Amino acid sequence: MNRQDFEKTVLARPGAAERVAAIEKQLLVSHALSDLRRSLKVSQRELAGRLGVSQPRIAAIERSEDITIGTLARYATALGAHVEVRVTADDQRHFEVFA
Repeated sequence: MNRQDFEKTVLARPGAAERVAAIEKQLLVSHALSDLRRSLKVSQRELAGRLGVSQPRIAAIERSEDITIGTLARYATALGAHVEVRVTADDQRHFEVFA
């Protein structure tokens, strides 16, 4: 079986699309965190010092599958940034939360 056939088979399974979407969201958050840090030329070690945690803890945050808003806000604040969360209801009303 070639790669394309394998991917089609896997994605055809019940719930596969939802699992892929969840993984994509996780990757977007972790990628955004590390991109922000790197764009500001801050190392994981330096950020760890700012937060009073270990460098491996920063690495774990950046690859986390489920990061809390509090952790996200502390991470952002240590980089001189802030967090904005937007929740959209099914009827397209928006609710914004600032951390």
